[in-house]
Amino acid sequence: MQTIKYAPRGVCSRSMEIDVEDGTILAVRVLGGCSGNLQGLSSLLKGMSVEDAIARMEGIRCGMKPTSCPDQLAQALKSAR
Repeated sequence: MQTIKYAPRGVCSRSMEIDVEDGTILAVRVLGGCSGNLQGLSSLLKGMSVEDAIARMEGIRCGMKPTSCPDQLAQALKSAR
């Protein structure tokens, strides 16, 4: 199992950890940010392939920001390829 530790940029979240095994997301933990939204996102990502998660989340924006927590999760996953 691999744990990806990532410091997101441009969002409210302060840190992200993603457990991955054989290309599948096992767990996602996010410190800071919108708790309910991130708990829901974490639950939805469990069991999803890394490639599917990147494809679905990359490029999502939060309001006028050029990024979002989902986009930053995609960047975290991409950084560990």
